Amino acid sequence: MQFFGVPFTVFGDDSLLYLNTITGKRAYIVTDKNITKLGLVDLVTAELKQANIECKIFDEVEPDPSIETVIKSAKIASDFKPDWVIGLGGGSSMDAAKSTLVCYAAGIAPLDMSPSDFYNLRAKAKLICIPTTSGTGSEATWAIVLTDTAGERKVPLGSYETLPDVAILDPRMVMSMPPQITGDTGMDALCHAIEGYTATWRTKFTDGPGLLAIRIIFDSLKKAYDNGKDEEARKDMMYAASMAGTSFGNGMAGLAHSTGHAIGGIFHMPHGRAVGLYLPYTMEYLAFGSDEARERFAEIARFCKLAEGDDKKCSKALIDAVRKLAKSVGQPLAVKDTNIKREDYVKAMPGLIDRAVNEAMTIAVTRIPESADMEKMFICAYDGKSCDF
Repeated sequence: MQFFGVPFTVFGDDSLLYLNTITGKRAYIVTDKNITKLGLVDLVTAELKQANIECKIFDEVEPDPSIETVIKSAKIASDFKPDWVIGLGGGSSMDAAKSTLVCYAAGIAPLDMSPSDFYNLRAKAKLICIPTTSGTGSEATWAIVLTDTAGERKVPLGSYETLPDVAILDPRMVMSMPPQITGDTGMDALCHAIEGYTATWRTKFTDGPGLLAIRIIFDSLKKAYDNGKDEEARKDMMYAASMAGTSFGNGMAGLAHSTGHAIGGIFHMPHGRAVGLYLPYTMEYLAFGSDEARERFAEIARFCKLAEGDDKKCSKALIDAVRKLAKSVGQPLAVKDTNIKREDYVKAMPGLIDRAVNEAMTIAVTRIPESADMEKMFICAYDGKSCDF
């Protein structure tokens, strides 16, 4: 038995108007201080007030939200007793909102949630997610990533009940993204779509949204990066990110996420930048040693009109196109191009390998690396060398 879950999705111009149609008494909005400063919280509360819903705002979510932040948020939610929890922001805010809902409604600690347990969360509150970036796709998935600050690790979590009831994709919410965040989050979306399309847990239900998302991202990411006022490019990226979330959220991500989570936990590299950096290296590793991966990469290349010919030629064209796109949107192509010193990277290698090998995503690829291969991938990614092994 398999599952395919998507939230009720409202998209297009003035999508926030949907908020004045919901029924309830209290809405608890989980976000960050920058979203508050940009006035995006005000856009949300204005619509909720039209529905006579009282609002309380928690805007203390940090990038890669910590377990401690979620515990604090859940305590405030428990006192406020909302019947709606709203995640407003990038993936960090939406993940914090999902976790807050679980802790508040189920009365458990963040790390105690499990996909196999049923918590009856909706007996207390429903969940809305409103993205302000075009990358994580968190509004379309039940997945959560929290940071264990003491252990310097990112912890994948979630429950099938943390799939949002409603996702609202209003283009106004992403128009103010600066180029760097546009590039970071856009590469995250591309990584989700490519890994979702090639994971061993993929299904026919996940293939369609993933494949289309890849083509849209190749067509629109650089446009959005170069001109943030390009409304069509912004819309396309917002929709593609959500489709990519649907793809990997109902299948699985892959090695770029395993390695990206590892470096993010230790060196605090932004998530989208980390997974985007490792994506071409992990693709090379898979294409070199897996006929199945090479065939899937070739299918993507042909669909996106990047190349024609045999699988080897087409898969290489796709990997080259990923690197070209990353460079065009200001992304580092090797770890050495970041502020991470080689000696620090080498010193952290045992921890990087351990985290990456034991990530859940690692088991869902067509070529599962042992520790020695994982180390080679990390070194290749630092030096900018191909993973031709």
